[in-house]
Amino acid sequence: MSAEPRINDRIRVPEVRLVGPSGEQVGIVPLAKALELAQEYDLDLVEVAANARPPVCKLMDYGKFKYESAMKAREARKNQAHTVIKEMKLRPKIDPHDYDTKKGHVVRFLKQGDKVKITIMFRGREQSRPELGYRLLQRLAEDVADLGFVESNPKQDGRNMIMVLGPHKKKTEAMAEARQAQEARKADAKANPGKSQNAAEADADADVDTEVEAQTPAPAEA
Repeated sequence: MSAEPRINDRIRVPEVRLVGPSGEQVGIVPLAKALELAQEYDLDLVEVAANARPPVCKLMDYGKFKYESAMKAREARKNQAHTVIKEMKLRPKIDPHDYDTKKGHVVRFLKQGDKVKITIMFRGREQSRPELGYRLLQRLAEDVADLGFVESNPKQDGRNMIMVLGPHKKKTEAMAEARQAQEARKADAKANPGKSQNAAEADADADVDTEVEAQTPAPAEA
């Protein structure tokens, strides 16, 4: 079956339940009368409920209706937010500097509205000290509590211990803020023409990197 509704002379029924151009109920009328009214209004007769008895038809500008529907669908796809789960891997006895680096990545992911799967990898004798991994996960959760929450509590999975952090900020909100920040930088560049071209290009590169990271999972190795 075609997804396109039948319009005008392609409608093949003796009578229809007619809806006017403003949504008003005209009632059940012969098909010929409905087509005549469509010509008077310079509109199309569109079958909007083919399975009804009799079928429901509406007077409308079908070309305009199709265009507006396509634009709405395009805007919906543009604003669609895909849930992304990033992954960050740590060792139980991680170096303080490495911890700060890893935490920085987690902070960035949460700010972008992404979930983060934290994996503690145990090796050798470390497997007999699961409390080390548990304490490390608790510490990380507390350090980023203003940006995210523990969606899945720490649990042992073979040699690993896993915890999932969820962002307080929705993906759509993060994307909107990123666009606003980009527009603000552009406005600042226009207001301050003395800003170097290199700085402007750096801002543009940062925007591209942020957009790519918001859509593509990129597990970080310890």
